[in-house]
Amino acid sequence: MSELSCKSPAMCQKEIWIYLLANNLIRILMAQTAKKFSLSIRSISFKNTLQIWNSVSAKFINFAMNIQRFLFIIAGHQVGKRAGRVEPRARKRRASAYSLLMVPRHEARANVLKNGHPPKQRKNTGAKGGKA
Repeated sequence: MSELSCKSPAMCQKEIWIYLLANNLIRILMAQTAKKFSLSIRSISFKNTLQIWNSVSAKFINFAMNIQRFLFIIAGHQVGKRAGRVEPRARKRRASAYSLLMVPRHEARANVLKNGHPPKQRKNTGAKGGKA
């Protein structure tokens, strides 16, 4: 959700609500799995639950009948204790070297054929002026 794909404020708001809904659905699956198998909810991986949801949910014809099997698959992989693990809180995503495409693609292509490609324009070059 680091970048919203919509342009209008109303659609951006809808996109944020969809992200929150999806996040809550995955968290509910994790909570149900933890309760059913008497596990700590912290031991269930969000990423693993999401991957299982994406791969398995499309294959279940009647999801309500197969929910027990689904929770069993989620409980199969638990996150281990990682003592001493410290992760820095910093942004990893770098600014793009190119500007955004703000005209229709066919107009941009015609402009490139006429004038050539514009030079790269870095938005964030850092404190020392090096590459972003």
